[in-house]
Amino acid sequence: MLTLSLQTNPGIVAGIVALTAQSTGAAMADVTLDALVAQNSITNPPLASDMQSLCGFSSSVGSLIGFSISGLLVHLMGAQGALGLLSIPSALVFSAGILLKESRVTDFDYKQVHKKFYKAVQSMGATLKCPEVWRPCVYLYVSLSLSLDIQGGMFYWFTDRLTGPAFSEEFIGAIYAIGSVGSLLGVLLYQTALKDCNFRSMLLWGQVLSSLAGMLDLVLVTRLNTKIGIPDYIFAVIDSAVCQMVGRLQWLPLLVLCSKLCPPGIEGTFYALLMSIQNAGLLMSSWWGGLLLHMLNVTRTEFGNLWAVVLIRNISRLLPLVLLFLVPQSDQNFTLLPAHMLQDDESSEAVKDGSGCAQFSVLVADDSSCHPCNGDAEDDRMKVIDDVGYDIELIPLMNKTTTVG
Repeated sequence: MLTLSLQTNPGIVAGIVALTAQSTGAAMADVTLDALVAQNSITNPPLASDMQSLCGFSSSVGSLIGFSISGLLVHLMGAQGALGLLSIPSALVFSAGILLKESRVTDFDYKQVHKKFYKAVQSMGATLKCPEVWRPCVYLYVSLSLSLDIQGGMFYWFTDRLTGPAFSEEFIGAIYAIGSVGSLLGVLLYQTALKDCNFRSMLLWGQVLSSLAGMLDLVLVTRLNTKIGIPDYIFAVIDSAVCQMVGRLQWLPLLVLCSKLCPPGIEGTFYALLMSIQNAGLLMSSWWGGLLLHMLNVTRTEFGNLWAVVLIRNISRLLPLVLLFLVPQSDQNFTLLPAHMLQDDESSEAVKDGSGCAQFSVLVADDSSCHPCNGDAEDDRMKVIDDVGYDIELIPLMNKTTTVG
């Protein structure tokens, strides 16, 4: 982005390449973070909702800051200067990656990368065949695809000077910035009161509240707010804050659910797959919303049927409730995967083929009254050969001594 901002007359190809590279880097950092969150959600199930709340809180604060200063930066520095400033967050993420402490793998055999990739694909396929996994994935995709995205039509109506409220682009940015406050309140509400609710109840009320919150757009489009004495700019701010708060309350349980569907060993890869399913649902939502706007003849200058589009969108948000039975009714603090899928594949295979040698350190008591002297028991090392064929070595931490009074 810094290279793009320094060019006097950047071309379309250079802009596409710069934006693609920036999005690729952000996606890689996001997948790495999601992998860490998913891994910690498996090892510490009660902390899954807390970690997602922290991520949502950080995202809301970042959105608030970005929306607040974006219009000012574009006004003062221009579009290219504002894009150049995007290199600062990228540099901060790069610095965080350097400073991150992690245990590195020594003597890694890069020739085995294709085998590990094939094994990861097999593990992902086996995981998707599990009913505890594919059923929530189906609901996830359907719920997102049926939440029709009509923001394009709403934006043109916001800025229309004949039938709309004639908001400026700067004020629309301010609306989104204040709406981020609603998102922040949604994170705090989820963390303090709703993180212990079960998945099915959270998603049920999330869909219902999302449909009801969408009715605020219907009130704004039909201009009922002006009839009751509420100006357009105040009602638009309230509408944005409420919708983003409800959206955050609906989004956080889905993220917790996705983090609990990732098996050990392929957390990052499988979480990225789940995020791809979410992105596919959002893409279908945009397509369905654009098709609906086209069918009802809502254009940049024609908004006669916009109220019908908003009403259909709100009704469609209730349709995924038919598939709510696919979502587990368990608490958000419990694991959802079967016990056999929570085992590490490498350690399990090592035990099965007998290649592993498990060592246990044991303490030997020095009370001779409880343990009579036995020459065989006083050996420094005892080796037991199991029927499976691998060795289990018992190594005492201290030698047994007998005191004769």
